[in-house]
Amino acid sequence: MNEYLSPNTQKSIQRSIRVIFIRYMQNISWDTDRYNIRDFFRLWVIYVKAHSTWYRTMPTEIKTDHHFHEDLAQRINEGIQRILNEPPSEDQIASIQMMQEKLDTHYTYGCKAEANFVEKLLTEHLQKEQD
Repeated sequence: MNEYLSPNTQKSIQRSIRVIFIRYMQNISWDTDRYNIRDFFRLWVIYVKAHSTWYRTMPTEIKTDHHFHEDLAQRINEGIQRILNEPPSEDQIASIQMMQEKLDTHYTYGCKAEANFVEKLLTEHLQKEQD
């Protein structure tokens, strides 16, 4: 992909992968049993077609090139792995632990993005208890 896409386009592709993967995982409550690569990819394509300038301006011959699709699949896999391998911050861990003790819950999380989801969920539970 590097040889025929500008650095800005490559960054936009990476950003779109990150945004939609995290959104998709939030929609399925980070339930890995519900994860389906086809569903994720379908959402990503819809997002890209509707919101990405790089896609609208990309020549058709690149969009239909099998090398582009191979590179894109690799880029998607790498992007997902980066997200899943990014550890939660110490602040996130402490915040989640404190809220779980208050709520007597036992949510697990494996990466920073999932910790963000859990932290938001726990915050909402605490707010409901206070109302």
